[in-house]
Amino acid sequence: MTFLSPETNRQTVSRAEILTRCRLEITTLDESWLAVLHKELSKPYFLNLKKFIKTEINNGKRIFPPLQDIYSWSRHTPLDSVRVVILGQDPYHGPNQAHGLAFSVNPPTPPPPSLRNIYKGIAIDYPDFVVPKSGLLTPWANRGVLLLNTCLTVQAANANSHAGKGWETFTEEVLKAAVKARPSGICFLAWGNPAYARMQKIRPSSEHLVLRSVHPSPLSASRGFFECNHFRKANEWLFEKYGPAGVVDWALQTGNKLQAIELLLDPAKQQQLKELETLLADDDDEDDDEIPPTTTKN
Repeated sequence: MTFLSPETNRQTVSRAEILTRCRLEITTLDESWLAVLHKELSKPYFLNLKKFIKTEINNGKRIFPPLQDIYSWSRHTPLDSVRVVILGQDPYHGPNQAHGLAFSVNPPTPPPPSLRNIYKGIAIDYPDFVVPKSGLLTPWANRGVLLLNTCLTVQAANANSHAGKGWETFTEEVLKAAVKARPSGICFLAWGNPAYARMQKIRPSSEHLVLRSVHPSPLSASRGFFECNHFRKANEWLFEKYGPAGVVDWALQTGNKLQAIELLLDPAKQQQLKELETLLADDDDEDDDEIPPTTTKN
């Protein structure tokens, strides 16, 4: 039953109807996220969004990702585990691609062009990175990398078809919740103007790091994405903030060990490196102290 609130003269919805309309959110959002986002589910914009999606489905429109995967980002990356956020735009709109994680695709679908460029970017930062044949990024999500699209659904073969329907407001609240849950700092990778505009809107404090670059799409990647070094810079900042526990292992291939990351994760190797740097510095000082012989011309 719907009714008008006498105080605001706005349409409100009964609790029972909210529970019915938002059953998907209640059953598939991770508990940690649901606890901080549940108030959004009863707001007019979100109820209108749910109504829009239901109408799309009733009219025979195919929606990506599958409904049960819309919030898979929350299940792979619980709120208290978020260290890095990679912002996408809207899900892939082809079959057997989108599964709720930005830029990621389910096997056996090969990596799309933007993801192939992301792999190239990692290989520049970490030359021993083995480029996988798969485009599945769940290992990153499980390691604390929130792979979040600004818009969480799309109509098949119709890019940006669900833009402006309410998802942007909801995912903005997701970002705010992540910032609030980790005030000591999150690294945000904002690729492309829409992602950067989103970060400007939530205005994280100086404790957080926002790394900006062009989008990895083939249309723009050559204009600076391959030179941005975001994967290495993110880890350097996370290591400075949190030590070895903050470092993200970007490897995706089983058995692929990235030496630069292994060094950060191994305190003994770090100590050896510091000792070596000290010895080299001492040698340089001794060389500087030597007085070169004076040559006199007769």
